[in-house]
Amino acid sequence: MRSFRSDRQGEPESPDAVRLIAAGKAAPAMAMAAWRLLGSRIRGGLLIGMAPRDVPWPFESIAGGHPVPTPGSERAGRRALAIADALGADETLVVLLSGGASALMAVPAADVTLDDKRATTEGLLRAGADIHALNTVRKHLSAIKGGWLAACAGGSCRTFAISDVVGDDLSAIGSGPTVADSTTFGEALDILRRFGGEAAYPRAVVARLTEGARGAVVETPKPGDRRLTHARAAVIGGRRDAMDGVAREAETLGYHVGRIDDPVVGEARLAAPSHLRAVARRAAGVARPACIVSSGETTVRVAGRGKGGRNQEFALASAALVASLGGAAAVASLGTDGVDGPTDAAGAIVDQTTVARARSAGLSPDAFLDDNNAYAFFAALGDLIHTGPTDTNVGDLQIILLA
Repeated sequence: MRSFRSDRQGEPESPDAVRLIAAGKAAPAMAMAAWRLLGSRIRGGLLIGMAPRDVPWPFESIAGGHPVPTPGSERAGRRALAIADALGADETLVVLLSGGASALMAVPAADVTLDDKRATTEGLLRAGADIHALNTVRKHLSAIKGGWLAACAGGSCRTFAISDVVGDDLSAIGSGPTVADSTTFGEALDILRRFGGEAAYPRAVVARLTEGARGAVVETPKPGDRRLTHARAAVIGGRRDAMDGVAREAETLGYHVGRIDDPVVGEARLAAPSHLRAVARRAAGVARPACIVSSGETTVRVAGRGKGGRNQEFALASAALVASLGGAAAVASLGTDGVDGPTDAAGAIVDQTTVARARSAGLSPDAFLDDNNAYAFFAALGDLIHTGPTDTNVGDLQIILLA
């Protein structure tokens, strides 16, 4: 494909006509940036986001659902496929992906329904499946994910992605609608078995994955597939960019900054204590006041009846261990999209006074943790973090301040 790099007048070098699809929480901002760069080269555009938007011609806007797909998600996905299918050989499809695209843009495979996909997504989330496991299953229940969007495009396809996935795997961002998929039906079926068992999922889903595993259903496009030779993709932002922003701000406030670049992953309540031990080791070589920043994405295995998100659960699991960092300390964990799980909070903060304040209020941190009820715990203490939606997502941040 020809370059889209701008010349000195700000016009794109490529003479190609462009059809644009922007899907995810950052879709509006990414689409408008493309409009400023490409201008009249864009002959048609589709924004798929969290809410309907008033957008200028030639864009149209469809709102999908998140974290599980809605009928709007399916309408958006089918419109995206129609745009790709109608692409001329001399046109370029530009796809802009950001966090949330997997749920916001959905087209069920022919033998499953949207409700089947919704139930499967909800079941995997409750069982604590990480994003890679979730997307492996999603791709094998979809007619748009796992490379299918690019495979049906008649012209060149360029994808630019803001990564919400640890490792920046392009086949996992938005479930990889424009890149080859190395996962298989067999792996997807095994994920169901590991996260609740086949009986916990819709029969049509289990049947499709079983048939696919024995070769009776066509696999997703794999690396080397000729249908994807016209498609290229690149990551243009991710969790390390968020860490860079935290580090710069902390330095302006007078903190000495330390980074832990290894991603924070795993089950939140188990990841928290091991991460605090890593923080203690890293902080030993940082002058005070110190700010230690890290990022990643944990999971929650829901066993209780409470309300919360992975960042709130991470913070609650840290509450009893903050004192081990020595002196005055505060630990915050928050989602960069401003929305932690099914709550209106981005995350929560704990310090060396959290446990004592909770006990004075008659709250047992362990009981709230066992009930997956971190939101109620922190709401009672006034320690939830509310930022409002940020309209993007590059994973989660942990920020630890030490005096």
